Amino acid sequence: MSAQALERWRMILGAPASQLSELSARDRQRDAAMQWLYGRDEDLAQRGVRKGGARGGRGDGNRGGGAEESVLTTVDWLEGITKLFPKETVERLTRDAVDRYQIHDLVTDPRVLERVEPSPALLKAVLRTKHLMDPKVLELARELVAAVVEELMRRLATEVRHAFSGTRLRRPSQVRLARNFDVKRTLRGNLGHYQPEERKLFIEDAHFFTRSRRRVDSWQVILLVDQSGSMVSSVIHSAVTAACLWGLPGVRTHLVAFDTAVVDLTKDVTDPVDLLMKVQLGGGTDIAQAVRYAGELVENPRRTIVVLISDLYEGVSPGGVLRGAKALIEQGCRFLALCALDDEATPAYDRDMGQKLADLGAFVGAMTPGALAAFVAEAVNA
Repeated sequence: MSAQALERWRMILGAPASQLSELSARDRQRDAAMQWLYGRDEDLAQRGVRKGGARGGRGDGNRGGGAEESVLTTVDWLEGITKLFPKETVERLTRDAVDRYQIHDLVTDPRVLERVEPSPALLKAVLRTKHLMDPKVLELARELVAAVVEELMRRLATEVRHAFSGTRLRRPSQVRLARNFDVKRTLRGNLGHYQPEERKLFIEDAHFFTRSRRRVDSWQVILLVDQSGSMVSSVIHSAVTAACLWGLPGVRTHLVAFDTAVVDLTKDVTDPVDLLMKVQLGGGTDIAQAVRYAGELVENPRRTIVVLISDLYEGVSPGGVLRGAKALIEQGCRFLALCALDDEATPAYDRDMGQKLADLGAFVGAMTPGALAAFVAEAVNA
């Protein structure tokens, strides 16, 4: 029997077959994720298959035997399997978790949602399982989504304001705004009013900077967001980024989600929570169709930034993606292919497609939302 076949049997049978094959580090992670779920199956345990109890915490609050250093929560498990398995396997595992093993703590038990701390990991878990929630739990989950989005918005809004704020000049201004207060000039100009006995400096004349902004032409920023399950973090940050860019002077933002269909979500940009609750994760990937749609939105190519947020694994027409991107670039659009748009900016993508897009003149890589905002600000204010 080949080494690959032995490894597969080792993964199927679990710990009782540990002598069959030595697993790699990543396969040990997969095995732990499988054990967390299928290790609770009494029938399999009686037959000696995947025996040893569930690794980490069970959905019912019990824990199987083992010497693991940490206890997995359902949120941890959902986050892990999304990174370890392809989409079809993730769907099967989550379906088994809910239907076969009745692990409903995330999708039907409001007590769990009430106890759990809002976090980006939980937000991703909610988006992956919201189609399984009953209306009451869905409303509670929406509150958690809102809490996480509010924090993301707060952090990114600060970065966006900084990127788009005008430059303070050393020319005096009569406009007396606190944000333009010239501390050094004010201190120098009032040193004669210092009272040593009181150890106080009295300000008679306050000085302020002039804050100026270059005149900007109207720019379009078109965000094309891949809805596939592996891109969930980028979907979240795309929604938040679009909301922060919305309404900025000189910027018109479009947000378009796609799988094998294209959905223009621009009208929902001002409410990123509602937008995220409408997103349907999963499905195939037709990047070419999304790029063609972006071409239909472009009004002034030399004032347009097209941002394709995808892992670049095209399922329909790789040639169509390249033709569409080439047409936009040749017209004068700035084309960014971002393989990740999140706080970690760690890309995983089709490198062959990425190289071909780069050869056409596209920027290919990963960005944090703040870096994207800075890129847009630089283009708009150039």
